[in-house]
This record gives sequence, structure tokens and C-alpha cells, in this order.
Amino acid sequence: MKKTKIAVGVVVALGVIWTGGAWLTGKQLEKNMDQLVQQANAQIRDTAPESRLQLSYQDYQRGLFSSTVRLILQSSSQTEDNSILKPGQSIVMKETIDHGPFPLAQLKKFNLIPSMASVHSELENTDPVKKLFEIAKGQSIVQVETRVGYSGSTDSDVRLLPADYSNVQTGERFAFNGGTLSISADDKGDAVKFDGNIDSVSIASKNELEMPVLFTINGLKLDANSRLSPEGLRIGDQDLTLKKLSATVSDKEALTLENLNGKSTFDSKDNHVSGQIDYTLDSLKLQGQDFGHGKLLIKLADFDGKAMKQFSTQYNNQVMALTGDPAVQNNPELYQQRVSELLAANLPLLLKGNPSVSIAPLSWSNDKGESSFNLAVQFKDPATATAPAQTVGQQVDNVLKSFDGKLQISMDMATEMMTHVAMTEGYDKDQAAKLADQQVKGLAAMGQMFKLTTQKDNNILTTLQYATGQVTMNGEKMPLEQFLSRYMLGGGDEIAPQAQPEEQQQVAPEAQPQVAPQN
Repeated sequence: MKKTKIAVGVVVALGVIWTGGAWLTGKQLEKNMDQLVQQANAQIRDTAPESRLQLSYQDYQRGLFSSTVRLILQSSSQTEDNSILKPGQSIVMKETIDHGPFPLAQLKKFNLIPSMASVHSELENTDPVKKLFEIAKGQSIVQVETRVGYSGSTDSDVRLLPADYSNVQTGERFAFNGGTLSISADDKGDAVKFDGNIDSVSIASKNELEMPVLFTINGLKLDANSRLSPEGLRIGDQDLTLKKLSATVSDKEALTLENLNGKSTFDSKDNHVSGQIDYTLDSLKLQGQDFGHGKLLIKLADFDGKAMKQFSTQYNNQVMALTGDPAVQNNPELYQQRVSELLAANLPLLLKGNPSVSIAPLSWSNDKGESSFNLAVQFKDPATATAPAQTVGQQVDNVLKSFDGKLQISMDMATEMMTHVAMTEGYDKDQAAKLADQQVKGLAAMGQMFKLTTQKDNNILTTLQYATGQVTMNGEKMPLEQFLSRYMLGGGDEIAPQAQPEEQQQVAPEAQPQVAPQN
């Protein structure tokens, strides 16, 4: 009997502690709502200033074990220059907050880790999201469960409900079988982990010729682990995989991509930002024809972190101000011109620190071979120039230290690709192969005639190097002004046809197709 009383006493004590803790948590959450909303608005302004969105909250109702509140996202602009939300429109999230230290929502998942709160979030049916409710059969298409730690860190599981929308009159259809997202962030939102999975999306519509077009995406996955650098730049690792993307026109295959993989990694050390972007594609098919596979590797090194942050902030603010300019609001061409001018004006900031960029390689392969393009560029900070540029060469030298590029085209590979191009246009295989052979050999002869390419080991080659006012084009050295006159300015310097090997002279007349496609 005595042991029973002790056990009951322990249970009662735990209940009192839990109840008291839950009450204090609810009170603490209510007290900090203004601060939390201010932090969210600061992040919106920092990451998407052009969105002109602002978060607020209403109807906070605190209970003993749970509370409810409505988070409201609205336009901060009083004019209709915001393409996301118009004045008066709002996106509302209904929040149900289970108080810690052991939120009921987490206990249902057998998660016994003490937490400040567990939050269930879902959309409210307002005008901007009305369509989303229709295609999700009256439910909020987004359902979020978030655990809030006592440190302020958050772990969110986002569920995207299946959706299906169709319009018989227009032929439009959107079908989505749902997806999941997991997002973890520290108390300041500096360190963020993200992974998402979408299994299948189908979008049907009609093109300009009223032909039915269907796009299908399968196996989309994105993983990211990022953090803010000391300069305020988001760096880290990202991985993207796409199992398949296909497009059909009138039920005929037009395009198929298979196994697209992308990875990027960026880091910052002593205010120097470096990283690389790596993409591979296992298969590309057009109209059922196999066009091969490719890869791309880009490396960026020694970018000045503070200058990059300044560029990002300055450029985004200027573009944001531009969207409010009545002179460009209804003139897309003028808007694009102004944006280009802003980009050019701010671009010197990115060259601070003498950064470098390389492509090693951009390549494309098929069963007959591989073609590739490699590039290495070392920039200069234009602010370090000792005197104003007086010539074109000086202008280039103020921003460019060195340039080294090489293009190598396998003639066998190119002939195979052009054969498939011709087959998509209606030629039979033999005719397509003959036409492709003529085209590639004609291209090689033309390139040599105008000193654009050389030929070696059945490859078409172009090399170009630059350093300190001197250009080396396919092994021939010349001043920059001579190079520009010959190749860029149409001066015609030394662009006389050269004597060609006998077999190449025989190819040139065949450059034009002599065969016709089959009906």
C-alpha cells in the first residue's frame, strides 16, 4: 500500500511538473511572438527583397496544453506592382501549438525528447490559394509538423498532398502524387538542412498549334546542407537528382532526359569564396533518337566574400527599386535594358580579389566518341588599375589576367550526332549518315579556311590563349588588336583561303546537302 501511494505521488508530481511546464511554455511562446515575426520578416527582406512580402500574426489564443494562432503573409506594397500578392490579398497559415516539455503531437510519434513546442501548420482557404484547395479536394495541400527545441532550433516535416486538376475546355491537366520535405534549422536560421522527394508530376497543355503536350517528371530529389558565411553568404552543399523528364507531343515522344545529377559545394575561408558545380546526364533522346550523354564541371575560386555580399545586396535593391519605376512597369524591353545596365555597373564588385573560373570540362559523348570544351579564366580587380585605359588592350588587361580555352570536336562523334538529327527530320538511316558526313567534313574545311580551326587525329580543334595583350589562336601569336580585327571586327586581316590538303579540297563542294528526306 505504501509503495502504491509513492507511485501515485510520483505520477501526480510528474503531472504537476508537466502541466506547469506546459503553461510556462505557452506563456513564453506568446511573449516571444513579436520577436519571432520580426526575425521572419528580416529573413524575407534579406533573402527575397523583391517579393515585397510581410508576415504578421492574429488571434493568438493560449490554452494550458496548446495554443492557436494565425500567421498572415501579405504584400508590403500598397500598389499592384507585386506579382506574388496584390494589396488586400493574404496567405494564412493556421498554427496549432502543443506546449512542451513533452508536446502531445511528439508523444504520439513516440518522440520523448523534451521540446519547447510542436506546431501543426496548414493553409487557410483564402483567394490566392483557392485553386490549391480545389485540386487537393478541399484540403490544405501543405501539412507541416514542426518540433521547436528549447535552443530555438526547429525540425519540420512537410507533407505535400496528392493533387489533380483538369480543364476539359483548354486541355490542361496537372497531376501530382504528393511529396515530402524535411527542413532543420538552428535558432538563427544560419545553418539549414533540407531534403525533398517528389515521385511524379505530370503537366498537360496545348501548344501554339493546338497540339496536346505532356510533360512528366519522375524521381526528383533535392538535398542541401547550408550555412551563412561570416560575410552573410549562404554556402554549403547541394545535391539534385532527377530520374526522368519526358515530353510528348500528340502522344509522340519529343524529349527524354534520364538520370540528371547535379552537385554543388561552396566554402568560405578568410573572406575567399570558392566552390564547384558538377552536372552529369546519362541519356538524352529526341524523337526517339539517342543523342548521347554529357557532363559539366565548373570551378570558381577566390571570390571576395564581402564584395559578393555587397553585389547581391546592392543589385537586388536596385532591381527592387526599378520595379517601382512607372516608366518601366509597362515596358518590358526598357526594363530588361535597365536590368542589364545595373548588372554591368555592379559587375566589377565580383572581380575584386582576382577570382578565377574554369570549365573542365563541358563534354558530350555518344557511341562514336567524345567532344569537349575546356576553359580557364583568371580575372583582375579593375580597381587596381594604375591609370585609365586608353586602348582596347588596356581595357581588357584591366579585368583579365589570362584566358585559356580549347574546343575539341570528334568528327566521328559529330557525324553520329548529325546522323540522328537528320533522322528526326525524316531521312532514312543511310541518307542521314551520308548527309551528316558531308556536313561535318564541310564544317572542318570551312573552319580551316577561315583559320578558326585545325584538324588532328580526326578531331576538329580550336585553341585560344590570352595574356598581357597577346593572343595565341591555334598556335599563331598576334597582338590583341590584330586578333579583334581578324575575327571580331570584320576587318578581314589575313582571312584568305589557305591551301587545303587534297582530301579536304574534295570535301568542300559537298558541304551542301544533296539528298532529300523521305516522305
